Amino acid sequence: MSGHSKWSTIKREKGAKDAVRGATFTRIGNAIAMAARSGTDPDTNFMLRLAIDKAKAANMPLANIQRAIDRIKDKDAAQLQEVLYEGYGPGGVAILAECATDNLNRTYPEVRLAFSKHGGNIAEKGAVAFQFDHKGMIRVKAVGDEVMLAALDAGAEDVQDENDESVVYTDLKDFAKVRDALKDSGLEVIEAELTYVPTTTVEVTDAATAGKIMRLMDALDACDDVTNTHVNFDIPEELL
Repeated sequence: MSGHSKWSTIKREKGAKDAVRGATFTRIGNAIAMAARSGTDPDTNFMLRLAIDKAKAANMPLANIQRAIDRIKDKDAAQLQEVLYEGYGPGGVAILAECATDNLNRTYPEVRLAFSKHGGNIAEKGAVAFQFDHKGMIRVKAVGDEVMLAALDAGAEDVQDENDESVVYTDLKDFAKVRDALKDSGLEVIEAELTYVPTTTVEVTDAATAGKIMRLMDALDACDDVTNTHVNFDIPEELL
């Protein structure tokens, strides 16, 4: 899972920079609207609570958050749908792109162009996703036995240290329980999301290939309808 954990860190750093210029607000708003379909009360809808937490972390105005929630009640607004696009990038690396869109005729060509323009290709449904497991991921601002014991006692599957943070992986059904247990124990949860974890990783050691891959990921990130990306590559920090 190390490659996935590293990509999660890169995305978080990119997201922090994007938030400064408001570039993430559209996709965060879409994620909130999608989560609100299962209920507009964050106290009873865990996924909505997660989406709102992410919005607040990006300094999204409360009025924007409420508008995103209210969108689900607006019968005249175009309705969003979730779609997962699968593809391969340079070096044969596997990539998943989660999207929330109100127009597939706009989103699919944008995602396909991002792949084809940067040495990749979009794949048929199921051609890539089988290389990933759908998991809960929780990042905690602490390391050591205390974090590991608290996570495992709560039902986590795996805990990995990453610098001064711990990355906790859970089964989907245990995600909310583990996240809340970690917070209740006094640990600082700095990120929590459902994610796709690769079952195997592709080591990328060539600088040219690494550059092509990162340009492809930047192109996907530039698509407003793309809410999240998941990869199976592991690129050394010196090549990033």
